[in-house]
Amino acid sequence: MGNDTIIRFDKVTKRYEDVVVLDKVSFEIERGKFYTLLGPSGCGKTTILRLIAGFMEPTEGSIMWDDKVINHVPANERQVNTVFQDYALFPHLNVFENVAFGLRIKKLKNNVIKEKVQDALKFVNLEGYEDREIHEMSGGQRQRVAIARAIVNEPRIILLDEPLSALDLKLRTDMQYELRELQRRLGITFIFVTHDQEEALAMSDEIFVLNKGRIEQSGTPTDIYDEPINRFVADFIGESNIVRGRMIQDYQVEFAEKVFECVDGGLQPNEPVEIVIRPEDLEITMPDQGKLQVNVDTQLFRGVHYEICCYDDAGNEWLVHSTKKVTVGSRIGLDFEPAAIHVMRFGESEEEFDKRLEAYTEDGGERE
Repeated sequence: MGNDTIIRFDKVTKRYEDVVVLDKVSFEIERGKFYTLLGPSGCGKTTILRLIAGFMEPTEGSIMWDDKVINHVPANERQVNTVFQDYALFPHLNVFENVAFGLRIKKLKNNVIKEKVQDALKFVNLEGYEDREIHEMSGGQRQRVAIARAIVNEPRIILLDEPLSALDLKLRTDMQYELRELQRRLGITFIFVTHDQEEALAMSDEIFVLNKGRIEQSGTPTDIYDEPINRFVADFIGESNIVRGRMIQDYQVEFAEKVFECVDGGLQPNEPVEIVIRPEDLEITMPDQGKLQVNVDTQLFRGVHYEICCYDDAGNEWLVHSTKKVTVGSRIGLDFEPAAIHVMRFGESEEEFDKRLEAYTEDGGERE
């Protein structure tokens, strides 16, 4: 492991009888970064959190902490604290005692506990709320209490299991900024679980996109958004136009019955591919000035832009985000840069891909 690596999963599998929840997952977590585990319900993201916390053990593989295997190390011996979705606060204790709970378990002196609790509450902007009852606190304030309780124990990692899901949209957005700023000030590694793509893109240093117990792709928010590795990632992260095409040669691709210049290479000549173009990368023009000519089907106003659905002559659907208003039923042009075209292989197994590659090679394609 690198010098900054705290945790490493090495081919970790978690199985419940015949159900595989995690399938040979490997990754590294570095100190001082904000990580997000992103994916749909049942993809395995909360299982990873519970494995790190020590609430369960892997069926196979190794979990390393500072080069030491911790598969069987109990939760109370790990330098980890968890903020749960429902915050798990004690309703019969006031704010001070909720935050002090872990310190009292450690049997620290009262003056030490008081100083640490006050510092933690000040850090989350709850100074002066020590005597407040939990039922008197708003949703955002309760979350801050839960975070204060987590950081007061000075863990090396804080795990957050969808802690914003119960908040309304405005408060949720505010808390995204607060959490990110809090992580930067603390310098502690945060591992955040969510199924909200916008949340993950806004808050993370690095994102792990999970699907069916596997990591489909990992990288920075920009990497994940601009260079999705397959259809699942492209479709799950933001809105995408995904159409089928054919790689003519390096930097040249065919889709919508036309050939376009692109910036991708390294695929087989004539290889069937899928094309991704983000809605905001499509510019509306006059029909004769566009690389594509489309007919407008629907148009919705979304506040900052119009969401326009249209179809090309090959029957492909295109979603456009634009500040320009168009007329439903009209014909318009769509222009885009070569860099806006992202070329992906089909989302299939290597065996399926090899069979298809062999079939179209026999029909005139070329192997490198």
